[in-house]
Amino acid sequence: MALGSLVPWIIGGLVLLVVIGLVLYFIGIYNRFFSLKNSSEATLGQIRVAMKKRLDMIDQLLGAVKSYAKFEKETLEKVTAMRAGVGTAGPGDLNEIERESRSILGRLFAVAENYPDLKTNTTVMSLMDAVRGVEEEIARQRYTYNNISQQYNTLVDVIPSNFVARILGLQKLTYLEFEEAIRTPPRIEF
Repeated sequence: MALGSLVPWIIGGLVLLVVIGLVLYFIGIYNRFFSLKNSSEATLGQIRVAMKKRLDMIDQLLGAVKSYAKFEKETLEKVTAMRAGVGTAGPGDLNEIERESRSILGRLFAVAENYPDLKTNTTVMSLMDAVRGVEEEIARQRYTYNNISQQYNTLVDVIPSNFVARILGLQKLTYLEFEEAIRTPPRIEF
């Protein structure tokens, strides 16, 4: 065989290697996107569980303090509605549930401040300690979720992974903001 007849085979082999390399790269980026997406969904699930725990505790706190102060029926209904909706809530809805539940917690803590007997009530104190633990858990999970979202969103934005994102129709993930939590964490110390 002459060298001239090998050139098409060499070029064909190189083209085939480049195509295989691009396919493997595409598969790697695809897997990275969905690995991050699955991680974000798992973390959101953990946040939902923690927020439901907190809403359960708010419900228990409402029960513990209602003999000292009258809470409107609307507050009780709102907590029940938030508990029902937290399981299927997306990041935007979780931001709203966070804002509303912090508002209710703030009112509960204000009631506790006005009634010294509540400060010594062991049920109320243990619920307050439990709320503190859940608050820390939510903060950790929110931090994890936002870090995962940042990695995912960066892949959506940067070249060349943004081409893969466009081909797959992937959209950026929404961050959990919980702005009120950043500005004014709930006071749970007496």
